[in-house]
Amino acid sequence: MIPNSQVEQDPQEISVDKLVFQIRELYGRTTYTHKAHEKCADIYHRRLHKMKILQIVLSALTTGSLLLAIFGDGKIGTILGAALSTILFGLNLYLKDYDLGELSQKHIGIAARIWNIRESYLSLLTDLTTGKTDYYDAAKLRDKYQEELSAIYQNAPRTVDEAYKQAQKALKVNEEMTFSRDEINDLLPEALRISGEGE
Repeated sequence: MIPNSQVEQDPQEISVDKLVFQIRELYGRTTYTHKAHEKCADIYHRRLHKMKILQIVLSALTTGSLLLAIFGDGKIGTILGAALSTILFGLNLYLKDYDLGELSQKHIGIAARIWNIRESYLSLLTDLTTGKTDYYDAAKLRDKYQEELSAIYQNAPRTVDEAYKQAQKALKVNEEMTFSRDEINDLLPEALRISGEGE
């Protein structure tokens, strides 16, 4: 026998519930993708910083080995200088062909565009669950955001596995996307703060 609550439930409410479920999924995926691009930008930025330091160190060692070749043991200095300058040359070629700074900036730009879609999904969920937006308008907005996301993804650089692992840790463990009531209150003017029960 079918419970009365299921018989009496409005088909429109069932449709809205399913749409809310889907938009929640889309919000979750978009949140992960946004955070992964942020982490990817950080990874490439750190790699670039390390490579630049390595370039400086190799340049200094190469110069030192050439000085050793001139003023000290010529054979050891020449061999050492040749080896170091070859490594430095390879590193310079790598950085020329694989612009880590540009990759980092591309991920930052993509993350900013995805952030806007993520926030739009959140607003849509709020409007849909409070009744401000009906099913049909919400479905149109969902489709619009999907088209915008598709265009963003077509131009997005690939993320690395390490970025997704960092994004997962940031969202699940460090709770980078969540705030307690008190944390939000601290950021707001006193007139907009919400007090707890019994306060």
